[in-house]
Amino acid sequence: MENQTITKNDLMAMGYKQGTAIKVIHQSKEILVSQGFTFYNNKRLGRVPKSIVSKLLGVDI
Repeated sequence: MENQTITKNDLMAMGYKQGTAIKVIHQSKEILVSQGFTFYNNKRLGRVPKSIVSKLLGVDI
């Protein structure tokens, strides 16, 4: 079973710089919180669904 979530380290392994990877995860969490997923309103949580990141970047992950 393939993992359906992604972290900043995964993004960095794909070639994104650390700052960019952190911003993408942060923006993804903001989107999820605005959709009502208050679980993601947590500074320590750094894992988000790949589908959100794919939409944000416009790239299929």
